[in-house]
Amino acid sequence: MGTFSHPLLDLEKEKLAMTKTLHLIAAGITLAVSLALASILSEPVYAVDNMTSADAPDLTGPREKIKSKNYAGAIEELKKISDTNQHADVYNLLGFSLRKSGDVKSALTYYTKALEFDPNHRAAREYLGELYVETGNVEKAKEQLAALAKLCPAGCEEREDLQKAIGTKSSSN
Repeated sequence: MGTFSHPLLDLEKEKLAMTKTLHLIAAGITLAVSLALASILSEPVYAVDNMTSADAPDLTGPREKIKSKNYAGAIEELKKISDTNQHADVYNLLGFSLRKSGDVKSALTYYTKALEFDPNHRAAREYLGELYVETGNVEKAKEQLAALAKLCPAGCEEREDLQKAIGTKSSSN
Protein backbone atom coordinates (compact mmCIF):
# COMPACT_ATOMS: atom_id res chain seq x y z
CA MET A 1 0.00 0.00 0.00
CA GLY A 2 1.39 3.49 -0.93
CA THR A 3 1.88 6.41 1.42
CA PHE A 4 -0.77 9.03 1.62
CA SER A 5 0.40 12.59 0.89
CA HIS A 6 -1.65 15.70 1.25
CA PRO A 7 -0.47 19.31 0.78
CA LEU A 8 -1.60 20.29 4.30
CA LEU A 9 0.33 17.41 5.86
CA ASP A 10 3.42 18.38 3.86
CA LEU A 11 3.10 21.96 5.16
CA GLU A 12 2.85 20.72 8.76
CA LYS A 13 6.00 18.61 8.28
CA GLU A 14 7.86 21.63 6.86
CA LYS A 15 6.63 23.80 9.70
CA LEU A 16 7.85 21.24 12.27
CA ALA A 17 11.24 20.96 10.57
CA MET A 18 11.55 24.76 10.45
CA THR A 19 10.64 25.03 14.16
CA LYS A 20 13.32 22.47 15.06
CA THR A 21 15.87 24.38 12.99
CA LEU A 22 14.99 27.67 14.69
CA HIS A 23 15.33 26.04 18.12
CA LEU A 24 18.79 24.76 17.18
CA ILE A 25 19.82 28.21 15.96
CA ALA A 26 18.52 29.83 19.17
CA ALA A 27 20.42 27.30 21.29
CA GLY A 28 23.59 28.04 19.33
CA ILE A 29 23.19 31.78 19.79
CA THR A 30 22.51 31.34 23.51
CA LEU A 31 25.67 29.26 23.87
CA ALA A 32 27.75 31.83 21.96
CA VAL A 33 26.45 34.71 24.09
CA SER A 34 27.06 32.74 27.29
CA LEU A 35 30.65 32.02 26.28
CA ALA A 36 31.23 35.64 25.31
CA LEU A 37 29.84 36.89 28.63
CA ALA A 38 31.95 34.41 30.57
CA SER A 39 35.00 35.69 28.72
CA ILE A 40 34.15 39.34 29.34
CA LEU A 41 33.29 38.88 33.01
CA SER A 42 36.50 36.98 33.70
CA GLU A 43 38.71 39.82 32.45
CA PRO A 44 40.35 41.94 35.13
CA VAL A 45 39.11 45.48 35.67
CA TYR A 46 41.77 48.16 35.16
CA ALA A 47 41.96 51.67 36.50
CA VAL A 48 41.16 54.15 33.74
CA ASP A 49 44.65 55.60 33.63
CA ASN A 50 46.13 52.10 33.36
CA MET A 51 43.76 50.79 30.69
CA THR A 52 45.61 49.96 27.53
CA SER A 53 44.49 47.79 24.66
CA ALA A 54 46.96 45.18 23.52
CA ASP A 55 47.26 46.82 20.12
CA ALA A 56 47.41 50.42 21.37
CA PRO A 57 50.41 52.59 20.56
CA ASP A 58 52.66 53.72 23.41
CA LEU A 59 50.68 56.43 25.21
CA THR A 60 53.04 56.88 28.17
CA GLY A 61 54.01 60.44 27.16
CA PRO A 62 50.48 61.75 26.68
CA ARG A 63 49.31 60.03 29.89
CA GLU A 64 52.09 61.75 31.85
CA LYS A 65 51.13 65.10 30.34
CA ILE A 66 47.48 64.50 31.23
CA LYS A 67 48.43 63.49 34.78
CA SER A 68 50.35 66.77 35.17
CA LYS A 69 47.39 68.66 33.60
CA ASN A 70 49.45 69.67 30.56
CA TYR A 71 46.47 69.16 28.27
CA ALA A 72 47.86 71.27 25.42
CA GLY A 73 51.01 69.14 25.37
CA ALA A 74 48.95 65.95 25.47
CA ILE A 75 46.73 67.16 22.62
CA GLU A 76 49.74 68.00 20.48
CA GLU A 77 51.33 64.61 21.08
CA LEU A 78 48.08 62.67 20.65
CA LYS A 79 47.28 64.41 17.36
CA LYS A 80 50.68 63.33 16.03
CA ILE A 81 50.03 59.77 17.20
CA SER A 82 46.56 59.80 15.62
CA ASP A 83 48.10 60.63 12.24
CA THR A 84 49.58 57.12 12.12
CA ASN A 85 47.49 55.21 14.70
CA GLN A 86 43.73 55.22 14.48
CA HIS A 87 42.89 53.68 17.82
CA ALA A 88 40.13 54.05 20.43
CA ASP A 89 42.60 54.72 23.26
CA VAL A 90 44.19 57.57 21.29
CA TYR A 91 40.84 59.15 20.44
CA ASN A 92 39.58 58.73 24.00
CA LEU A 93 42.61 60.50 25.49
CA LEU A 94 42.31 63.22 22.85
CA GLY A 95 38.68 63.71 23.83
CA PHE A 96 39.61 63.84 27.50
CA SER A 97 42.40 66.38 26.95
CA LEU A 98 40.21 68.55 24.74
CA ARG A 99 37.36 68.47 27.25
CA LYS A 100 39.67 69.40 30.11
CA SER A 101 41.06 72.27 28.04
CA GLY A 102 37.54 73.57 27.36
CA ASP A 103 36.98 72.40 23.76
CA VAL A 104 33.80 70.42 24.41
CA LYS A 105 32.72 70.26 20.76
CA SER A 106 35.99 68.65 19.61
CA ALA A 107 36.01 66.39 22.68
CA LEU A 108 32.58 65.06 21.72
CA THR A 109 33.89 64.29 18.22
CA TYR A 110 36.83 62.29 19.56
CA TYR A 111 34.81 60.37 22.17
CA THR A 112 32.38 59.44 19.41
CA LYS A 113 35.28 58.35 17.22
CA ALA A 114 36.70 56.22 20.07
CA LEU A 115 33.34 54.50 20.48
CA GLU A 116 33.08 53.91 16.73
CA PHE A 117 36.35 51.98 16.96
CA ASP A 118 35.39 50.21 20.20
CA PRO A 119 31.78 50.48 21.41
CA ASN A 120 32.82 48.71 24.64
CA HIS A 121 35.51 51.25 25.55
CA ARG A 122 34.60 51.89 29.18
CA ALA A 123 36.77 54.98 29.64
CA ALA A 124 35.29 56.65 26.55
CA ARG A 125 31.79 55.91 27.85
CA GLU A 126 32.66 57.37 31.26
CA TYR A 127 34.29 60.50 29.85
CA LEU A 128 31.51 61.06 27.32
CA GLY A 129 29.02 60.76 30.19
CA GLU A 130 31.03 63.30 32.19
CA LEU A 131 31.01 65.65 29.20
CA TYR A 132 27.22 65.38 29.10
CA VAL A 133 27.02 66.07 32.86
CA GLU A 134 29.27 69.12 32.47
CA THR A 135 27.10 70.46 29.64
CA GLY A 136 23.86 69.86 31.55
CA ASN A 137 22.62 66.90 29.54
CA VAL A 138 22.13 64.45 32.42
CA GLU A 139 19.79 62.22 30.41
CA LYS A 140 22.54 61.56 27.84
CA ALA A 141 24.97 60.94 30.71
CA LYS A 142 22.56 58.35 32.10
CA GLU A 143 22.57 56.61 28.71
CA GLN A 144 26.35 56.22 29.03
CA LEU A 145 25.89 54.97 32.59
CA ALA A 146 23.41 52.35 31.33
CA ALA A 147 25.94 51.24 28.71
CA LEU A 148 28.59 50.92 31.44
CA ALA A 149 26.17 48.88 33.57
CA LYS A 150 25.93 46.40 30.70
CA LEU A 151 29.70 46.38 30.13
CA CYS A 152 30.57 45.81 33.78
CA PRO A 153 27.52 44.49 35.65
CA ALA A 154 29.63 43.66 38.71
CA GLY A 155 30.84 47.26 38.79
CA CYS A 156 33.96 49.02 37.60
CA GLU A 157 35.79 52.27 38.26
CA GLU A 158 34.38 53.98 35.15
CA ARG A 159 30.80 53.19 36.14
CA GLU A 160 31.33 54.34 39.73
CA ASP A 161 33.00 57.59 38.63
CA LEU A 162 30.21 58.45 36.18
CA GLN A 163 27.57 57.59 38.80
CA LYS A 164 29.27 60.03 41.22
CA ALA A 165 29.41 62.76 38.55
CA ILE A 166 25.70 62.33 37.80
CA GLY A 167 24.87 62.26 41.52
CA THR A 168 26.89 65.42 42.15
CA LYS A 169 25.15 67.23 39.28
CA SER A 170 21.70 66.03 40.40
CA SER A 171 22.26 67.10 44.01
CA SER A 172 23.51 70.56 42.96
CA ASN A 173 20.32 71.30 40.99
